[in-house]
Amino acid sequence: MSTKLKCLLLDDELPGLSYLKMMCEQIPDLEVVKAFNNPKTFLKEAHDLEFDFCILDIEMPELNGLQVARLLKGKPVIFTTAYKEYAAEAFNIDAIDYVQKPVKTERLHQAIAKVRKNFSGKGAKKNSIQLNTDKGKTQVIIDQLSYLKTSAIDSRDKVAILSDGSELTLKNISFENLQKVLPQNDFVRINKQEMIALKIVSHFTHNEISTHTSGVSGLPVKLTLSEVYRTDFIRKLKI
Repeated sequence: MSTKLKCLLLDDELPGLSYLKMMCEQIPDLEVVKAFNNPKTFLKEAHDLEFDFCILDIEMPELNGLQVARLLKGKPVIFTTAYKEYAAEAFNIDAIDYVQKPVKTERLHQAIAKVRKNFSGKGAKKNSIQLNTDKGKTQVIIDQLSYLKTSAIDSRDKVAILSDGSELTLKNISFENLQKVLPQNDFVRINKQEMIALKIVSHFTHNEISTHTSGVSGLPVKLTLSEVYRTDFIRKLKI
């Protein structure tokens, strides 16, 4: 993450959204990537935008801010609302802060400072991510991930192989979404069925990767490198 925080805004009331955007744009080292007044449009476009956190209104028609936050795959969220009764639920989903409307400049600055602290505490690099697994919601340590493959039982699931050789089934998640939540320079897709942590690569040929990871036989795991993903794999190895 760069030193400049990037945020998305969502509020269905245009006057409130415009005012919030104006206040955010006056905060040094904060960039408003885009402001939305419709939660469905927000969710449709957010996955294609680069941002660090969101400021979400809670009380909105069709989808409220709490529902939107649950679909953001762990992105930090600040909630804004005129209603106090949502506070407990907001913090139950690990909101960074909860700001009551009308939003005051000083209070907004305090909330943004909490976001900065949240990122600095992670050393600008996430140590773990929360994923739905066969054991329920699980905090997975990123450094322990060796590679991930499509489950043989259900193709919607992915099997994560950890550095100690153990396995964890990730429920109903695509490789595309895994690429969004894992550090992009540390993980790469190598074929339609597998994704690896670059740190496990020992050496590779035109179509095969040898790893430092041992399989059940005790021998190093070898994985297929397909033509479609070869260019990106080689590019990331050189970073």
